[in-house]
Amino acid sequence: MADSLPALAFLGAGSMGGAILRGVVASGIEIEGGITATNRSAGSAAALAEVPGVRSIALDTAPGGNADAVSDAGIVVVGVKPSMVPDLLREIGSHLEPGAIVVSIAAGVTLQTFAEVLGADVKVIRAMPNTPATVGKAVTGLAAGASVVDDDLAVVRRLFETVGAVIEVPESQIDALSAISGSGPAYVFLLIEEFTRTAVGMGFSEADARLMVEQTFIGAAALLDASGEEPAELRRRVTSPKGTTERAIAVLQDAQLDRTFADAAAAAVARAKELAAGA
Repeated sequence: MADSLPALAFLGAGSMGGAILRGVVASGIEIEGGITATNRSAGSAAALAEVPGVRSIALDTAPGGNADAVSDAGIVVVGVKPSMVPDLLREIGSHLEPGAIVVSIAAGVTLQTFAEVLGADVKVIRAMPNTPATVGKAVTGLAAGASVVDDDLAVVRRLFETVGAVIEVPESQIDALSAISGSGPAYVFLLIEEFTRTAVGMGFSEADARLMVEQTFIGAAALLDASGEEPAELRRRVTSPKGTTERAIAVLQDAQLDRTFADAAAAAVARAKELAAGA
């Protein structure tokens, strides 16, 4: 595993880009050349300026900040809104360091879009992290462009490992990955919401219901992580024959949860394709 990273530039270091930036800093990994971040507003830039070792640029007061940021960066993380990506690429294209790796965390923007603007020789990797990056528990999918070699992918993998786990996939699977790990936290939060409503309906106070449900999910996830067992095996251990849990699980299985989750993921993938097409 690499024990250092090249100079980093985060363009549009909002919530996700900022989480990754903070994860890199918190990991203590050496950055050879430091970290530069750009944001549109002075307020956002000021917040990142407080992070040790970060040079933070407000584009409101330094319009050429993006070009400045990438001029000596080995890895450039593009975190602006998807609709802003083509203009940003045209702005920075001529300022990129030879051999720089451009990493996109902009959902729905294809590798082809990057190649059309920057040229096919520029190394581009699409990254799809999820929101638990803010607590160092992300799942990030990486899809490499045609010019990327193994060493390039390894160094970008190391970057995202500072905020969680990493999976390498072909670009054709990025939308599917997003439907599972990208949207997945929302599925979990929805289950927690509904389970909490059930507890309140059974007479518990809102505070006690939240405590029971949230800690049950947190504890179950921690047990799964610590035990190394399959989820099905842990479920069987809780589900005593002819007991209360068995009766509850039967109701959930009768609700065809397998089909519901498959349909939800398919809907997310379909919407991702619509967004990529500009719909």
